[in-house]
Amino acid sequence: MKTYSQKAAEVQRDWLVVDAAGQVVGRLATQIAILLRGKHKPTFTPSLDGGDFVVVVNAAKIRITGRKAEQKVYYRHTGYPGGLRETPYKTMLAKNPHRIIRFAVRGMLPKNKLGHQLLAKLRIYNGPAHPHAAQQPQVYVPRPNG
Repeated sequence: MKTYSQKAAEVQRDWLVVDAAGQVVGRLATQIAILLRGKHKPTFTPSLDGGDFVVVVNAAKIRITGRKAEQKVYYRHTGYPGGLRETPYKTMLAKNPHRIIRFAVRGMLPKNKLGHQLLAKLRIYNGPAHPHAAQQPQVYVPRPNG
């Protein structure tokens, strides 16, 4: 028996729509990362971008468990000395809810060029509408427990 390695020309990409309403951020992010990498396909190759395009809707309706709503803080750095900026979860949810999901998914992807390619296939929208109807996306129902 020979080990099968998928070629770039053989990749079959689908478009999937994921509804984030009422979903826990981390559990949803793991499933999105699996879809982006293509680990749900039998032709998975670790060094190749073989995953699907993922469209996340209702990002503003995600939920978080425990006391993270009061305690979680997102950090970024401007690049200048003393440029560390902190954003509490509640502020991030009010201003940029799509960034919460993007940061969670980004942390679960490879930290290299492949990870950047995979993240480019993720589209996140705060409301229920999205402009990708022409791609005829399939509805993906995330597992409730993760």
